[in-house]
Amino acid sequence: METILFLAHTEADGSLGKAALEALTAARSLAAGLAGSPLIAGLVGGDVQPAANQIASCGAAKILGVAGADFAPSRYSTDIVAVEALAKAAAATIIVAPATSRWNRVLAGAAQRLGGRIDAHATGISAADGKLSLTRWYYRQRMEAVVQRTRRPWFMLLESGCADAWAGAAGTATVEAVSVALTEANQRTTVTGVQAPPADQQTIRPDAKLLFVAGAGWTKKQPDGQVHADEAARIILDFLRASGASLGSSKSLVDQGGDGQPVLPFLTHMNQIGQTGATPHHPKGLSTCCHGEEPHVVGWRFIGERRAISLDPNCGWTRGKADVVYIADAFKVMAKLNELLAAHVK
Repeated sequence: METILFLAHTEADGSLGKAALEALTAARSLAAGLAGSPLIAGLVGGDVQPAANQIASCGAAKILGVAGADFAPSRYSTDIVAVEALAKAAAATIIVAPATSRWNRVLAGAAQRLGGRIDAHATGISAADGKLSLTRWYYRQRMEAVVQRTRRPWFMLLESGCADAWAGAAGTATVEAVSVALTEANQRTTVTGVQAPPADQQTIRPDAKLLFVAGAGWTKKQPDGQVHADEAARIILDFLRASGASLGSSKSLVDQGGDGQPVLPFLTHMNQIGQTGATPHHPKGLSTCCHGEEPHVVGWRFIGERRAISLDPNCGWTRGKADVVYIADAFKVMAKLNELLAAHVK
């Protein structure tokens, strides 16, 4: 028998985000698959009552909470003692948490303090015949592994998009407060605020329905023999603003700046997918001016529907790596699409 702790931090408004609700679904499924294993919820935040009410009907045996102004911001020194206190209060053997930036920084240290083990980047958690298994990818999604451990506690960080977000009814929950004594050293770091670009300048949107990927072809010579990097930047940004899509990039395009070649000014390595970049989980994807090389395609493994625009009918995308390929000039197609989107908005 295991004791399963669903561990989550609240958002700025006190609620639980989509990634946390996905991890809750995984934790509930795990508890159901391991007979006699109770599910306990552990919440961290400035005020955890709204989050507790949000998951009141999730079936947790109890809801534990570490709350207060010191636990509202993401801060390693306070988050780690909160996690440690919750895990001990729950006597947890399995801790399931969303792979948010906040928990990714903290939980490895918490596992070390508790003498446990941790697996990050999990894409699936299951229980069969009383055995618990975790699925994850290695070498940028080229190899899939199934992991089993006997060491406890076992921390599991579930990647976003790998489970359905729990959507049960809200209610009024009772939260058992877990006391955490903070020392001066825990409070030495001060969080003064959050710096973020304006919404219309944000190009990475994990919850967007569409991933738009720009390849190196956008900054190469066009049929007129000239490079139109400024026009490419305008077309792409207009599309992102109108569609709300998230922007991805191939490695070759991101690396061009170091070679002294024309670049799209808003692209950084944070936009890179595949190879040494991110692995997105959007329902749909549109690749433009990409060569369709295997490393880039691997980064699309979890995209639901993949489409591409390419002038080359022999492009790698046309050999079974995309569901639909449009043989056309991406400049013209996207310019026309922006016109249609603008007309639709009006």
